[in-house]
Amino acid sequence: MTEVLSPAGSPEKLKVAIDYGADAVYMAGKNFGLRTFSDNFDHEQMKSSIEYAHSRGVKCYVTMNIFGLQSDLNRINDEIDFVAHEAKVDAVLVSDPGIFTRVKSIAPDMEIHISTQASVTNSDACIFWHGLGAKRIVLARELSLDDIRDIRSKIPKELELETFVHGAMCMSYSGRCILSNYLTGRRSNGGECAQPCRWGYSLVEEKRPDLPMPIDEDERGTYVLSSKDLSMIEHVPELIEAGVDSLKIEGRIKGDYYAAVTAKVYREAVDLYKKDPEGWKVDSRWRALLETLVHRDYDTGFFFARPADDAKIADTRTYVKPAFVVARITGRENDGFYRAVQKNKLYTGDTLNVLKPVGYEEPLKVAHILSVEDKSPLESVPHPGTEFLIKFEREADMPQGTFLSRNGDKDSGIKPMN
Repeated sequence: MTEVLSPAGSPEKLKVAIDYGADAVYMAGKNFGLRTFSDNFDHEQMKSSIEYAHSRGVKCYVTMNIFGLQSDLNRINDEIDFVAHEAKVDAVLVSDPGIFTRVKSIAPDMEIHISTQASVTNSDACIFWHGLGAKRIVLARELSLDDIRDIRSKIPKELELETFVHGAMCMSYSGRCILSNYLTGRRSNGGECAQPCRWGYSLVEEKRPDLPMPIDEDERGTYVLSSKDLSMIEHVPELIEAGVDSLKIEGRIKGDYYAAVTAKVYREAVDLYKKDPEGWKVDSRWRALLETLVHRDYDTGFFFARPADDAKIADTRTYVKPAFVVARITGRENDGFYRAVQKNKLYTGDTLNVLKPVGYEEPLKVAHILSVEDKSPLESVPHPGTEFLIKFEREADMPQGTFLSRNGDKDSGIKPMN
C-alpha cells in the first residue's frame, strides 16, 4: 500500500495531519533534525503524540538527519535511546554514517530510513545502505521518474522507496548547501538554515557600491537561487507505478491548514487509484485546494525535466496568497450554532470556504456571530484565539477540526470582498 507521509512540526499539526488522512507523520525532537525553526517536540510531547498516532493506526518517524559534528555525537546517544525505547517511534531518518552506526549500536531493532540529505541517486547506493540495515531510502529530489523506475527494478523488493511529492524545493543538491553558514553563521546541515536562497540579489560594480543593479528585470533583485514549489498531485498514478512506497509532503514549518489540505488531497488521490487504477483522473477540487495554500508557483520538479533543461527557478520571491484561515470548528451546539476558535479576523456577512476531513462543502455565508460568554451578537471577531459561536445562512455538516477560510491576502490590510 502506498503511504501518504505528512509533516508534523508540532503536536497540533500532527493531529491535524492524522485527522485529514495521513498514514504516517515525520517529526523531530528539539535537536538533531534539519528544521530547528519548527516548534518540534520535547520528550513528553513526543511520547504523548506517538501514543495518539498509534491509537489511530498511524506511524511516526523521527528525523535525526543532521550531518553531525563531534559535539553532536557526544550527546546523541541518550536521544537515540529515548526515541527507540521510550517514545517507541516506528523509524528514524538518518543521513550521517556516524549517526547511523550509533543507532544500530544503541537500538539494533530500530527501523532506519536514509534521509534525502544522503543524496541517494542510484541503485548501488540503495543496495549499500540496505546491506547495512536500512529499511527505506528517501531518494534525492533530483531524480526523474525514469530514474526511479530503473532503481526500483535493480534493488531488493523489500527495500522501500520514498520521495517528496509536494512542498518547497532546495536550490542545492538534496539540501547540501552551506550558503546559510557563510552568510549568517547558521549551519544548514545542522538544522538552522536561514534560507538565503529565498533572498533577492543584485549585481554591484566595485567602484559604485551604492548602486545595486538588478540582474533580471525585477526591481527588487534577481531570484536565481530561489526554486518553485513542488506539486505532483496530477501524477500520483505514475509515482505509484514507478515503485514509490511513500509519498512525502514537505512542510514541518508550515501551518496546520497546510498539513490538512495536503494530507486530504494526496489521501484522496491515493485512495482513488487503489479503488480504480484504470479510471483514475484528477479531481479539480484537489488543485483548487492546493491553490488556497501560501505557495510559490507550482512545478513538477525534476520528475520530468533535468536541471540543465529546466532550472525550476521562481522569478519572484512573492508568495501566492489566495486565501487565509479565519477559524477552526471545535464543536456544535444544539441550536444550529457551531463553536469555533478565531485564527484571523472575520465578520458577520463574510462568505467562508470550508475544509473538512472527509467530503466537501460549498462556501457558507456567516449569518450570526455570538460571544460565548453572554450570547451577545458580534459584528466581528478581531482577536486570535478568541472562542465564539457562529451560524450560517444554511445548514452544513462540519465536524470538529473543520477549517474556515476567506479569500484574499490577510497581509494586504484590505478587507476582502465576498
